[in-house]
Amino acid sequence: MKVLIVDDREDNRYLLEVLLKGNGHEVETAANGAEAFEKLKVEGIDLIISDILMPVMDGFQLCQKVKSDEKLRRIPFIFYTATYTGPQDEALANKIGADRFIVKPCEPDLFIKAVQEVMTAVRKPDTNPNPIMVHEEEMLKLYNERLVRKLEQKMLQLEKEVQVRKETEEELRKANSFLDSIFENIPDMIFLKDAKQLRYVRFNKAGEDILGYSRDELIGRSDYDFFPKEQAESFTENDRKVISSKEVLDISEEELQTRCKGARIVHTKKVPIIDSKGDPLYILGISEDITDLKKAEVERNKLNVQLHQAQKLESLGNLAGGIAHDFNNILSVIIGFTEMGLLDVNKGSNIEESLQEIYKAGIRAKDLVKQILTFARRSDEEIKPVKVKYIIKEVLEFLRSSIPTTIQIKQNIQSDSSIMGNPTQLHQVLMNLCTNAAHAMEEDGGVLEISLDDIRFDVNRLIKGEELMPGEYVRLKVSDTGIGISPEVIGTIFEPYFTTKMQGKGTGLGLALVHSIVDSYGGKVDVKSELGKGSVFEVYIPVTEKIGLNTPDEKEKLPVGTERILFVDDEAAIAKVGSQLIKQLGYMVISCTSSIEALELFRQKPDEFDLIITDTTMPGMSGDKLAIQLMKIRKDIPVILCTGYSKKISEDISRQIGVKELIYKPFIMADLARKIRSVLDEVKRVK
Repeated sequence: MKVLIVDDREDNRYLLEVLLKGNGHEVETAANGAEAFEKLKVEGIDLIISDILMPVMDGFQLCQKVKSDEKLRRIPFIFYTATYTGPQDEALANKIGADRFIVKPCEPDLFIKAVQEVMTAVRKPDTNPNPIMVHEEEMLKLYNERLVRKLEQKMLQLEKEVQVRKETEEELRKANSFLDSIFENIPDMIFLKDAKQLRYVRFNKAGEDILGYSRDELIGRSDYDFFPKEQAESFTENDRKVISSKEVLDISEEELQTRCKGARIVHTKKVPIIDSKGDPLYILGISEDITDLKKAEVERNKLNVQLHQAQKLESLGNLAGGIAHDFNNILSVIIGFTEMGLLDVNKGSNIEESLQEIYKAGIRAKDLVKQILTFARRSDEEIKPVKVKYIIKEVLEFLRSSIPTTIQIKQNIQSDSSIMGNPTQLHQVLMNLCTNAAHAMEEDGGVLEISLDDIRFDVNRLIKGEELMPGEYVRLKVSDTGIGISPEVIGTIFEPYFTTKMQGKGTGLGLALVHSIVDSYGGKVDVKSELGKGSVFEVYIPVTEKIGLNTPDEKEKLPVGTERILFVDDEAAIAKVGSQLIKQLGYMVISCTSSIEALELFRQKPDEFDLIITDTTMPGMSGDKLAIQLMKIRKDIPVILCTGYSKKISEDISRQIGVKELIYKPFIMADLARKIRSVLDEVKRVK
C-alpha cells in the first residue's frame, strides 16, 4: 500500500515515514495540501495522512478538494494533527469526508491499528459514494469558528504563560532579595570587579566598615584609587591570575591599608564569574579580616617561647639539684680539710700558699653551685630588706681593681630605697651586668656607668612583652659604650648557656642568672642596644617599706665551747672533717656514719649529748626523720640539719619539725662555729 504523508514539519514527516515503512508500506511525502494534490494526479496513492494547519493549502482544504474529485474521492483520508481545538474540529473533518481523525500524540501500535481499520473499511462496497459537499460560505464560517477557538486557546495559553512568568519573576525577586540579604549580612568583606577594567561594581556593608570607604566612593574605581602602589599592584596581579587561569585563587594572607583602621591582614579568595562562552565577566572576592587572629597567634607563639624557656629552666634546675648534693659533699671535704691544714701549717710557707689557693678555689666552687641553684630557683637564700646602693658600693670597689684602666667607671646614685632581696644574689646581678659591660669594651675601652633611681608606674608597664604592675620601683641601670648586641641575638641573651664569648671565657649563665633573680623578686630586666654604640640594661625591682640592714656584718672572733656534740654523716670523709673542725672549736665530738647507729647510740645515752648535727640525705633513715626520733627520746635535745641540697627540706619545714638550724654544705669553720654557738646559747636561755 502506498501512503501519502502531508505535513509542513519535516521531523513529523520523517517519524511517520519510518513507522509506516517499518510496517511494509510505501511512502510519499508533501509539505502542504497544494503539493500533495499535484502528487495525487500522477501517483497511485492508496491512503492520505494529513496534518490540518499548513501553508498554501491546509488539511481541510485538501480533504475537501480530494473528496470533490471524481477520480480521487475513493482514496481514504486520515487527519493526524496536534492542533486540536475541540470536537468541532473532528465534526468538520467528518463532514467534508475524512475517514478518521487522530489527535497527536498517538502510540505507534494504536496508530497502525487505526490505519488498518481505515483500509479494511475502504475495501467494503461504498454505501455512500457521494459525500456531503460543504459550500464555500459554510466552509469559511467553519474556519472562522475554528480560528476563534484557536485564538481563545492561544489567549488562554498566553495568560498561563504570563502568570507563570509573573510567578517566576516574583520567585526571582524573592531569590534576589534573599541573596542581597545574605550578601549584606555576611561579616566578611565581599566585592565584585568587572573582569576587563578591574573596577569595583559592588561592595557589601562589611567591606565599607573594613576599608572605611562608602560604596559610592568605591563603585567604578580601581585598587589604585585607594591603596598604596605596592598593594594595588599585588591585588591587580592576583586579579590577572584569576582571569587567565579561570580558577579560584586562595590568598592566605595579604595586607590591606584601610582609611581609619590602619593596616589589616585579610585572607582572601577570588573567584572567576564566567559567561556561557567561558569568558570571565567578573571577579568575586571574599576577604576575612584575620588581624586579631594573627595577633593571637603571635601571642600564642610568645607564650610557647616562654613555656619552652620555662621548660629549659626546669631541666637545668633538675640537673642542678641532682648534682648539688654530691658536689657540695665533695666541696665540704675539700674546704674542711684545707681549713684544718691551714691551722697546722707554718705561716708564710709554700704549703700555706698552696692551701690558701685550694681554699679560694673551694669557696669559688661553693659560690658557683650556689649560683646555679639560685638560677634554677632552687636556692633557699634568705630574703630580707636590702638597700641597693650599698651593694653597688661593694661592687664598684671590686670593679676598680679588676677591670682595665681604659674603662672609665661612672656612678649616679639617687635612690636610698630598699628592696626585698638577698645581698649575695644582688651582688651576682650587678657583677654579671658590669662584667659583661667590661667585656664589651675590653679592646677599645669606654665608659661603664651605673645609676640608681626611684620610679613610679601608675599603670601596667610593658617590659619586653611582660607586664610590671603599678607601684614604686628602684631602677638600676648599667650602660656601656662597647660593641653592642646584634638584633639577631638580642632576643636570646637571657637563655641558659647563651654566650657570644670565646670558649673558656664565659659559661653562658650570667644573664640567665640575672633574669632569674630579678624575676623572683617580682621585677623585670629591659635591654636596649645598638651595634657599635653600646648597650643599656635596666633592672626594675619593687620597693619595700621595710627597713633593712645597711652594712655587711662586721668580722668577729670565732665562738667556741666545751659542750658534747654528736655529728652524723654517711660520708666518712665529711664525718671526719666535720668532727675535727668542731674539735678545733673546743667541743667534745663523737661522729657516726649511720643514722641507725646514731639513733641507737643516743637511745642508750640520751643525756650525754648537748647537740646533734646530722646530714639530711642518708640511707636507712633521713636526717629529718632521725631528728624526730631523737626528740621523741629526749624532747629538749637541739638538732642542726646539714644539707648539700634537698627538695624536701627548707628552713620553714625544719623549724616545723623542731630542728633549730639548717646549715648548707659546704660549710666553713666560721659559719659552723656561729651556728653551733647560737643554738647552744638559745637552749641555755630557754632553760
